[in-house]
Amino acid sequence: MTHDPSAQKMKEPLLPRELRRRLSIFGGIGLMILALALTGAYLIYASRQVMIDTAVVSAPLIDLAPTVSGRLNALYAQEGDTLPADVPVALVGTQVVKTKTAGLIVKVDDIIGAQVAAGTSVVTMINPSALRVVGKIDENKGLAQIKVGDPATFTIDAFGSKTYEGVVDEVAPSSAQVDVVFNISDQRPTNQFDVYVRFNPLAYPELKNGMSARIWVHTL
Repeated sequence: MTHDPSAQKMKEPLLPRELRRRLSIFGGIGLMILALALTGAYLIYASRQVMIDTAVVSAPLIDLAPTVSGRLNALYAQEGDTLPADVPVALVGTQVVKTKTAGLIVKVDDIIGAQVAAGTSVVTMINPSALRVVGKIDENKGLAQIKVGDPATFTIDAFGSKTYEGVVDEVAPSSAQVDVVFNISDQRPTNQFDVYVRFNPLAYPELKNGMSARIWVHTL
């Protein structure tokens, strides 16, 4: 039997071609598995993320008011002033109304000469270190998933897509709204609850009281 070199040459390229075919198949399978894994990871991530579309940066208001009724004779503060504690802000009758803590003046009732009842605020301030992002969420939009201690990120409308970090430090125990909103599908009432996200005001000095925000809570 004679050996045909040309036949050998024809057979040799078959192995590399077959190998390439198999590698292509295995590569395609690998890409499919990777795509499925990434899709699964995304779905898991998305399922653990609750978005709160309506939120605002705010701090508890501190009302400064006289303890006795009298005429508002003078005001010593203006909106936007940053004052230390125990500083006079108004004179009602003979009583000097002072700041209770260091903070930012956010409202002044400029009604010089008017009679002011005891306990009626004449100046309102906030403590900037107490600023939080407060969001309102429908009870059926993921409220049950949110827990105190969950990490959160948020954006501020005034600063576009810039992302800030915080942590959930309170979920309101009762509904934040008085009027009832009805879900069209089943006519059951849907209430909203406040979710509070704490952040470090020193790290984000550009954040101001009253700024609109959007929150993403990353549930654990």
